[in-house]
Amino acid sequence: MIKDIPLYATPPETADLIYKKIAETTGVADPYKDQKKASILEALALYPQLKIKVESSPDPLLTAIKLAIAGNVIDLGVSSKYNLKNEIDKILVQEPAIFHYEEFKATLKKAGTILYLGDNAGESVFDRLLIETINKPITYVVRDKPVINDVILQDAIDSGINQIADIISSGSSAPGIIPERCSREFLDYFTNADMVISKGQGNYEGLSETRRLVFFLLKAKCPVIAKNLGVNTGDIILSMNAGIR
Repeated sequence: MIKDIPLYATPPETADLIYKKIAETTGVADPYKDQKKASILEALALYPQLKIKVESSPDPLLTAIKLAIAGNVIDLGVSSKYNLKNEIDKILVQEPAIFHYEEFKATLKKAGTILYLGDNAGESVFDRLLIETINKPITYVVRDKPVINDVILQDAIDSGINQIADIISSGSSAPGIIPERCSREFLDYFTNADMVISKGQGNYEGLSETRRLVFFLLKAKCPVIAKNLGVNTGDIILSMNAGIR
């Protein structure tokens, strides 16, 4: 199968094919189900103290953004090993390599509707912190079917997202937003939202060349993404897409 995948295919497109084949071959539709539940429970255990950290911060929005990026380390498509608490402590004092924070705040201030593109299941608890801090009408986007440890509807509900935001599916099982594979419902939201916030590498890979304004929040976890962004592996990013800048 790999020999027939075009070299120009994005990583989410390739992963979509591979994980569909895994599900078909093993008969297991959601092979990371237990790991996703465990990561959500781990994040929820930290949630109360992180909520206090955000609310007591001199800049709650910035702290919530950094915590949302910290949750991006829970990526089993990159590595099965991570230390969530250490990652949080590190990122809270780390300076972003790309930091379009003033543009983010200006867009947020004017935005009436916000589309928030989720990434990994455990990360959705950290997304919840940022959504609560933003405190505006938000629609949260999940994958249509299980793929790697990405967030699906039940994961978002387990994280409490349904209590603070509307939830829709992208209409695609790809581990990233690939517009031509998404549903008409999603595309309508994507086109008409006043602001789009995109989490993680997979969504960046699918949307980095889009012509509409998107704010990307992620950690550069591999050399390819780091090179594309012009940063170092391990750097944290709050970036407008290059097509807009």
